[in-house]
Amino acid sequence: MDYKKIAQDVAQKILAYSQDTSGWKVAKSTKDITVSWKPSKEYPGNLYRGEGIIEEVPEKVIPFMYQAKYRAKWDSALKSYSILEEIDEDTVICHCITHSYGMGIISAREFVDIVHISRYDGGVVTTNSVSVDYDRCPITSSYVRGYNNPCGYVCSPLPENPAHSRLVAFIQPNLGGLLPRSVVDSAIPSNVVSLIRDVQEGIKKLLHN
Repeated sequence: MDYKKIAQDVAQKILAYSQDTSGWKVAKSTKDITVSWKPSKEYPGNLYRGEGIIEEVPEKVIPFMYQAKYRAKWDSALKSYSILEEIDEDTVICHCITHSYGMGIISAREFVDIVHISRYDGGVVTTNSVSVDYDRCPITSSYVRGYNNPCGYVCSPLPENPAHSRLVAFIQPNLGGLLPRSVVDSAIPSNVVSLIRDVQEGIKKLLHN
């Protein structure tokens, strides 16, 4: 499997998502985080966009978000997170297992994804990921295997304060199993808010102390 080609293709999609300003509908908002959605072109579900401000520069935010030594500590949605293989310095295969959520309505899921970091002019740094088949981590009966359609984070310097960043998350997961679409659609916006909140608080605790 040509992982680098897969990663490059996903990077182009995430860049396109970040430049797409039409058709987004607000699903949930707080005083500093907004989650919007639109129908996905990748699967019969929605593409979600979450946006918030992080008190750190992109070059520190993005590694913090995917490196195993940090991820397991800040991401409250995950039961476990590990790097299975480093393809190159900017590309890895990772494995994560989520907690159940929605008061147990949605059971724990596992995902095996390729994650690739891209850098663009203006100090913009992105992660670009998609689920892949990986022989060393086959599907088991222990967890439902989910599939992440092209997803990622776009982190750019805040124009009015370059020491801070605007983080935009794009996710469109197929959770697998026999879940009603309405259950998934009602759960994901809150999960995206929690994700961005976890990053905000995790950076303060783990990088700034």
